[in-house]
Amino acid sequence: MLIDGIHVPLTAPFYRDGSSYWRKLEHNVGRYSLTPAAGLVAMPPRGEAGTLSDAEVAETLQVVSAAAAREKVLVAGIAKDSVRGALWVAEQAALSGFDAVLVSAPDAKLSAGELGVYFSAVADSSALPVMLSGGVEIPLERIAELAAHKNVLGIYGQELGAERARTIAEATREKRREVEVTTVFAPVTGRMKEQITGDGAATFVSAESLGGGSGLAVAPPKAAIKTRTKVIKTRTKVMGFQTMAAGNAEHLVELLEAGVAGAMLRLAACAPQACHEVYAAFKDGNPELAREKAARLREADALMLELGIAGVKYACDLNGYYGGAPRLPRLALTGDQRKRVEQVMAALRS
Repeated sequence: MLIDGIHVPLTAPFYRDGSSYWRKLEHNVGRYSLTPAAGLVAMPPRGEAGTLSDAEVAETLQVVSAAAAREKVLVAGIAKDSVRGALWVAEQAALSGFDAVLVSAPDAKLSAGELGVYFSAVADSSALPVMLSGGVEIPLERIAELAAHKNVLGIYGQELGAERARTIAEATREKRREVEVTTVFAPVTGRMKEQITGDGAATFVSAESLGGGSGLAVAPPKAAIKTRTKVIKTRTKVMGFQTMAAGNAEHLVELLEAGVAGAMLRLAACAPQACHEVYAAFKDGNPELAREKAARLREADALMLELGIAGVKYACDLNGYYGGAPRLPRLALTGDQRKRVEQVMAALRS
């Protein structure tokens, strides 16, 4: 699976009484699907995943998958302290049609050895490919070891710096794998893959199904990849360990210059178009324009960091996405805080 571009960390919509508001999650995912964002991350780290029950986790995954455009890469965050719990989320994500899981270091205080066991055990048995999530709490040597695992794709580096990105790239430079991409090198998601009838080798069809007394060899369905309206061609691309930035948007251009594949930015939840414009300008070979566009994000990005999930949710409300109040014990913004968000988001309307 190709992991690159701008990924949106999805918020968890709630009613005023704190119960999950599934129709609003569906609305948000549908609207994000119309943006140029490459991927959607359900239950992202540092969000409200830890407040969800197991039933809500399973329902979240199903709603997101059903509402998302097929070309959007779907990543499921895992907020579980046990290997058993993490593997259950991975299984639910696989059943819902997700493409990868994002495994964070558990909240429980673990030794370096226990942390290594956690990541390795999840990667060994996960029903989906694994992306790591973490910052300096994952030592560089541990990242290098995990990069060699056949089921580990890369890492979302929380508050990643350019120097750290370069050292991760150096430590994992031997990692190589082939991934399936479209002819324009976009990701091919699991939901884009379907079976259509075509020529192929013979297969055996039971006599009972034909209403006769003997078996018959016929051509089986031929594997193909199609959108809702047409068959598309694919190719393979050799990829290294895929490093994504996560959190702040302030240093996105420097991180792209350091070789990161993309970013999951907190600001992408409320301003995905503005975040993508930075990435697109850089990919178009215009880093100066990318820096200009990144400068537009600086004030809003700093405020979202200060106010946390409540600030991000209110900014979503201002930009056509449903944010709503956070689930207790997190508190909604005060009137003064709302005014500050309104001021910084005025120039970032979608």
